Parts: sequence; structure tokens; C-alpha cells
Amino acid sequence: MKWSNAGANLPVLRSHNAALVLDLLRAAGHDGISRLELAERTGLTPQAVSKITGRLREDGMATEAGRRASTGGKPRTVLRLVPYAAHAVGLHLDRDELTAVLVDLAGTVVASRTRGLDLGGAVPYAFSAAAGEVRALLAGGPERVLGVGVGMPGPLDHRTGIPGRVTGAPGWAGVPLRDELAERLGVPVVLDKDTNAAALGLALRGLPRTRPGAADAAGPGHGGAGPATGHTGAAPACPAPAAAAAPGSFAYLHLGTGLGAGLVIGGVVHRGARTGAGEFGHQVVQLDGPVCPCGNRGCIEALCLAAVARGDLGEAARVLGTGAANLVRLLDIEQVLLGGRTVLAAAETFVRGVGAVVGDDAVRVALAEGGAYPVAEGAAQLVLAPLFGRMEATDSANRA
Repeated sequence: MKWSNAGANLPVLRSHNAALVLDLLRAAGHDGISRLELAERTGLTPQAVSKITGRLREDGMATEAGRRASTGGKPRTVLRLVPYAAHAVGLHLDRDELTAVLVDLAGTVVASRTRGLDLGGAVPYAFSAAAGEVRALLAGGPERVLGVGVGMPGPLDHRTGIPGRVTGAPGWAGVPLRDELAERLGVPVVLDKDTNAAALGLALRGLPRTRPGAADAAGPGHGGAGPATGHTGAAPACPAPAAAAAPGSFAYLHLGTGLGAGLVIGGVVHRGARTGAGEFGHQVVQLDGPVCPCGNRGCIEALCLAAVARGDLGEAARVLGTGAANLVRLLDIEQVLLGGRTVLAAAETFVRGVGAVVGDDAVRVALAEGGAYPVAEGAAQLVLAPLFGRMEATDSANRA
């Protein structure tokens, strides 16, 4: 096997300023950006930019992309990111399937694999399946693999990389998933909740920073992820409106085999003191409602999935909207973004239904814009974000 984690701690990327320059190179895309523009947008001196870009070129992370006419003097040399210089793997451990994607530095999915998985079954089998899919994905592939990001249902502790008592899969409680998978694969591993991973991917679609240490701006920008390619195909097309870009504060609601939320407040993924934030599906809205697998009665997840099971998608959207409206009133968020296979199968119904219950013209309800594998792609960003100085978006690192 040719891949390794040789680039996981590249000396050239240990500098915050180098990460800032690399982030702008990524944002510039194929067109590239000149050293003068990099200096203007970062506030660094031209000499500092030249040293940083020189080291990036030596390490294969950047390359010259021709020349651009200037308003005076000689044409400027344009630099651009080399996307294939390094890759990260994103894993989505869902309750009934496993998805693995290989993502380059530009955020483009270059390969993907999907297989069935019983998350509530034997934990050793799930470990073997996850490690096997990563190895198969990387067979004969890139030599520089920075790490593996894993997104799975919560609750879990993203700092220690250990799941809690996952609803429907209690056997994962206390299992050192991050450390065990890192030992099997020989690369750094990061673990987070599936909805947090997806929310991170959306949060990183904002504008790059333009000053050292500045906070991420959220708004129309470079759109980190490119078109997905792989043997499993793209996500189903749907007529409902998609979000053009994630704002600084939003909730990503994911309805699939379960129901959860990823919260981004001020451009930062909000996890709470114990990574318990976002257990959206287990807020009780009907005191005498049906029993939820978590043990409570009347949870939004239980009510929503029951409506889906009997084919009443309008009622499922109304229930989901009730929870969304609670979030809007509690957190004063700017946008509610919807995702997950159940939503995508009836996008118009859910977008309109949730929007009607939220009932606030100042809050946009839309489909989450992204690739075909939002959780897996977001999980890969758990690994890539620190390379581009985006630690404030990830909130903290939990690499093994």
C-alpha cells in the first residue's frame, strides 16, 4: 500500500500565516491569485508572502499558473493550489449504511464507496467494515493521506473520540472509536457527530479570511466543494430552492434513519460543553406521545419517523417545522437548512412544510447546498480545515 500520513504535520503548514495563504489559494480556484494580491488580502509583507509561497511550491502544495496583466509594470505571476497534493477521507457511519469518500485539498470528491452496515450490530464487524472501505478507497491511490474524519450519530464526545449510548446502537458506548480506527489505518482520525460534520462542510462555504486571525466570514464565496465523482452517483435532483451560501448562524436539520441537527453560531460549529448540542430529535413535543428508542415519549424523531412510515410526509414536515421553529426562537438563527435522504426524497414538501410552521419571513428555510454525501464530505473537512487555518470553525481538534 503506497499511501501514508507523511503530510499530516507538514512543517510548511505549521505557520498560521502559511495556512492563511493556502486558504486564499484554495478560494482562488483554478484561476489562481498573484503574490501581490495575497499580500493585499492578508496584510502580510510581499517578502513574507514570497517566502511562504516558495515553501508551498517546494512541498508541492502550490504551483505557478501563468501570468496576468497588471495596470503597470511587468505581468504578475499567478499561483494556484495543487488539489491533488494531498487528500483526506471522510466516513459516514449511518445506522444502515457506510459511505466513504476521498476528498482532495479543494474539497472535491474524487472517489467514493457505499455499502450496507448495521450500526446496531456487532461493533468489531463495523470496525472491520470501516477500515476495509478506507483501504479499498485508497488502494493504488494518493500517497499523501492527511487523515480520516468520521461522522456518526450521537451522542458522543468529539474531544476524546468516544461515542456515548447511541440511540439504536448502544453497543458503541465507551468504545474508543477514534483511537482504534487510527491504530488500524495508521493515519490520524477525527470523530464528530454526523450532523456536526455536515454543518461544518456548510460553514466552510463562506468567504475566506482576509486578515491574519480574522474570523471566517459567511456569505457568497468560493464554494469549497466541487462536483462529486464516484461510482455511486449524485444526490437526487429536486425542485425546492437550495441555499446559495450558509450564513454565520444556521441550523442544519438532517432527516434520514434518524433526526438530528448541526448548529453553527457565528461561523463556529456549536457542540456544547459535552458535545451534547444538536440532539434535536429528542426534544419532547408531545408528553403522552409514542415511546422513542431513547426511552422518552413524544420525541420529535419518533413522531417524525412514524409519520414518514405511514406515508404522511406533510405531517412529518409539520413536526419537523415545530422543532425548527423552537430553534429559531431560542437561538435567533438566520437560516434553517434541510438535508438527509428522507428530505431529499420529498424536498418540496419538507421545505414548504417546515417554512410554513417557522412562519418568519426573516428566516430562510431551504435545502442545504452541497455534494452528494454531505456528512462524509463534512467529515473529510474535519481533517482538512486545520490545514487552512480554520480551527475556529472546527472548534477543537481530537486527532488520535
